[in-house]
Amino acid sequence: MMKAIAIPFWLLGLLILIIIILGLIVWSVKRRRRPNLEQTAGDDASLLPTMAGLLQSTIVGGNAVELIQNGEFFQRLFADLKAARSTINIETFLCKEGELTHQLTEILLAKMKEGIEVRMLLDGSGGRKFGNRDAKRLRDAGCSMRKFHPFRISNLGRLNQRTHRKIAVIDGRLGYVGGHCLVDTWLGHAEDKQHFRDITARIQGPVVNELQSAFTDNWIEETGEVIAGEKFFPVLEKCGSSQAQIVFVSPTGGPSTLKLLHYAAITSAKKSITIQNPYFLPDPDARKALLDAVKRGVEVRVMIPATPATDAKLVSHASHHHYGTLLKGGVRMFDYEQTLLHQKVFTVDRTWSSIGSTNFDDRSFEINDEVSLVVYDEAIARQLEETFDADAKKAKERKLEEWKKRPAGHKLVDFSAFLVNEQL
Repeated sequence: MMKAIAIPFWLLGLLILIIIILGLIVWSVKRRRRPNLEQTAGDDASLLPTMAGLLQSTIVGGNAVELIQNGEFFQRLFADLKAARSTINIETFLCKEGELTHQLTEILLAKMKEGIEVRMLLDGSGGRKFGNRDAKRLRDAGCSMRKFHPFRISNLGRLNQRTHRKIAVIDGRLGYVGGHCLVDTWLGHAEDKQHFRDITARIQGPVVNELQSAFTDNWIEETGEVIAGEKFFPVLEKCGSSQAQIVFVSPTGGPSTLKLLHYAAITSAKKSITIQNPYFLPDPDARKALLDAVKRGVEVRVMIPATPATDAKLVSHASHHHYGTLLKGGVRMFDYEQTLLHQKVFTVDRTWSSIGSTNFDDRSFEINDEVSLVVYDEAIARQLEETFDADAKKAKERKLEEWKKRPAGHKLVDFSAFLVNEQL
C-alpha cells in the first residue's frame, strides 16, 4: 500500500499561484483585443483614401483585371506558366494528388529545364496530399518547395495558423489571386457536386507588385530568403483602367485589415451589397453593419452553399444560427444547391469589388493568412453582380416564416455548431 505524501500548505499554495500566473501569461499572449467597431461617417469621395489608410496598402491605377470562373482557371494559369521567362512563385492551401497536380508538375519541370526559377509554398496542413513522388521530382529538379507551418515541435504554438492564400505570380508581371485549390474537383464547369464553383482574378499592371509582396511575406517567414530585384519586382507599366489594391496584412493587437476591409465596405454602402462566400459566419459587428445597411435602404444579398452541397456541414449549421436575425432584418439569404460554391467575392454599390481567399468568418479575419484583391471598377462589379444573378437561378432564397418552422433538431445542431464558430 502506497503511503500518502504530505505537501506543506505553503508549497501547495505556491504551486497554485504559479499555475495561475502562467495561465494569465499564456492568455494575455494568445488573446487578441477585439473592440466593438463603429465607423465615423464619411462621404463617397473619402472611400478610396480611407481604404488605403485603414488597410495599410496602396491603391494603384492602370491595372487589367479579368475574372476567370470554374475550371477555365487552370487552362489560363497553365498557359501562362508555360510562357514564363524568369520566375514562378506559387502559394496555395489545399492540394490533392490528381490530374491537376500531375499537370502542374510536368509544366514546372519543363520550365526549370529552361532555367526558370520556381518557388512553391504549400500549407503544412492543406498541402500534405500534393503527392510525394511529384514533390520529390520537383525538388530534385531544383524547385524550392516549402511547407508553411509544417508539423514539428518548434511550430506547436503556430499550427492553428494556416496560409489559406491562393497566389501565383509569374515573372513579377502577371498574377492570379482567388479561391481555386489544386484539387480535381475544381475542374469542369460547376455542373454537379463533383465539380466545384469558384472565381479567381487574373491581374496585370502595377498592383502585381503588391501581390508579389503577399507571397514574399510568408516565403521569408518560412525560408529566410529575401527575394528581390527586377525579376521579382520589375517596374510595371499601366496596362488597363482598373484601380486596385492587395490586402493581406494582419497586424496583432487589433482588428485585422481583412476584417476592416469587409466592415468599412459594408458601412460605406449606399445602394447594394452582394456577397458570395462558402463560409459565412459574421461576428456581431458585421451582423449589425449588415442590418444597419438594410435600414439605410441598401439591398443586401448573401449566397452560401446549401448544406447538402457544402464540404463543411458544421460551418453550414453554424451559419444557420443567425439566419433568422438576418432575414428578419431584411437581408436576403440564398442557399446555392448545385455544388460547393467556393468563391469569396463581395461587391458594393456596383462599383467596388473584392476577390480572394478570404472567408467571411473569424478564422479568416483573425487566424489564417489570407489575401484579397480589391478592385474599383464598375465593369468588374457588374460581372460579379451578373454572376450572382445567374447563380441565384440554382439557389433557394430563404424566407423568414419558412425558416422559423425548421425542426427543433436542426435548430439545436445550428446552435451547437455556432459555439465553436471562431475555429471553423
